[in-house]
Amino acid sequence: MCARHSVRVDSVTTAAAARMAPSRAASLSLSDVDGKRELRLAGRLDAYSIAGVWPDARAALDAAPNVPVLIETSRVEYCDGGGIAMLVDLLRQPRRPEAQVAVIGLKPQFKTLLDQFDPVAMRAPPKEHEERLHTVAEIGRAALIVGRDMRVQVAFIGETSSALWFAITHPHRIRWKDVWYTCEQVGVNALPIVALISFLLGIILAFQSAVPMKQFGAEIFVADLVGLSILRELGPLMTAILLAGRSGAAFAAEIGTMKVNEELNALTTMGLDPVRFLVVTRIIAALLMMPLLCIFADLIGILGGALTMVSFNIPISAFLHEVDSLVDVKDLLAGLAKA
Repeated sequence: MCARHSVRVDSVTTAAAARMAPSRAASLSLSDVDGKRELRLAGRLDAYSIAGVWPDARAALDAAPNVPVLIETSRVEYCDGGGIAMLVDLLRQPRRPEAQVAVIGLKPQFKTLLDQFDPVAMRAPPKEHEERLHTVAEIGRAALIVGRDMRVQVAFIGETSSALWFAITHPHRIRWKDVWYTCEQVGVNALPIVALISFLLGIILAFQSAVPMKQFGAEIFVADLVGLSILRELGPLMTAILLAGRSGAAFAAEIGTMKVNEELNALTTMGLDPVRFLVVTRIIAALLMMPLLCIFADLIGILGGALTMVSFNIPISAFLHEVDSLVDVKDLLAGLAKA
């Protein structure tokens, strides 16, 4: 009885070991017979083993674009979703009518899973070969694109100018609440970056000019250079660049998002002009805030230059007095006009 029990235990252990023994990994072999290419798959086609054969199978298909390809799968022991994905990918490759791909020998339980997919419907369209245009044609196409963009820009400028003139002649139609909100975004929120850039600009300008002027004992004239250049040129220029880069980009992103979300179409449907509703309010806010930002930038820039000249034994009071003796209101107005 013990012997029979031992034999039974040994047989159960052997069967369990056989079930637990790992099956063969996926393998691929290739042969060309009678004008056909045959890909023989064997082993387990699962998500863990197909990575080694999938690229080789695709390469074998691409290497024979003009001959039929048979995928022989009678020796496939197991096939899960990963293996089916590989077979579908091989079947859906665009090929000539006389050089199609076919799967043969697949076991019924795996074929049922493969039949759930339509490789033809999943087939990617063939890439169209674009013929290179002649140089003259390329120039002509580029000119047409530039002309189209210019026409769009001119139309937008004209529409904006018309809407702005309407707002000037009908101030009661302006959405002043939106204008004040945009003024906060354009003006108040831009003060830190404008102050930083203007302060550094004044420091650099004063230091770069004071070093050579010190050789001639003319450090005091740095105040004239800093005051005149910042009031007439650099202050308005840097403020305009910051306004265009910061607020202009924010306006473009905001209106572009509204365009994508079809909010502009909704405004048109409700009888509201998007240009008057969105563009004009932002232009008015920028026009109101630009002179104030320019004056603020001028003051901070001159202050930066004055602090720099302290290290050259020029008091702040003497620096400001020299600036006041040279510049006048015309210089300030010229800078504001440029801004």
